[in-house]
Amino acid sequence: MFQNLDVFRTAMAMARHAGLQQAVSAQNIANADTPGYRARDIPAFAATLRDAMGSQRATRASHLHGGNSRDIDMTERRDALDPNGNTVSLEEEMVMAVGAKRQHDRALAIYKSNLTMLRAALGRR
Repeated sequence: MFQNLDVFRTAMAMARHAGLQQAVSAQNIANADTPGYRARDIPAFAATLRDAMGSQRATRASHLHGGNSRDIDMTERRDALDPNGNTVSLEEEMVMAVGAKRQHDRALAIYKSNLTMLRAALGRR
């Protein structure tokens, strides 16, 4: 039932995006001392949501282009290059991890708030 409401679908997509951002950040931190490692990043949630809402979406494998999965394109960060060729900045990764946690908390708050409104509309507490 809740999967058909856009607000719940958006909150779930936001939570998934935050989880992916946290995983990418953790992978970058784990490779902070790996020579030649390029830090990876994913686009902001608003950009991925805008792309998903603005284009056609396949609901079955036989629709459109034969697929319904949306992979997020990871990009490499090439800002500061250490002498060993590594581009990971631990300070930047810590900021990204905190941003991912805030995004996840926001998604849960949206979900809970709308669930409360839905219950109130149905006359349940």
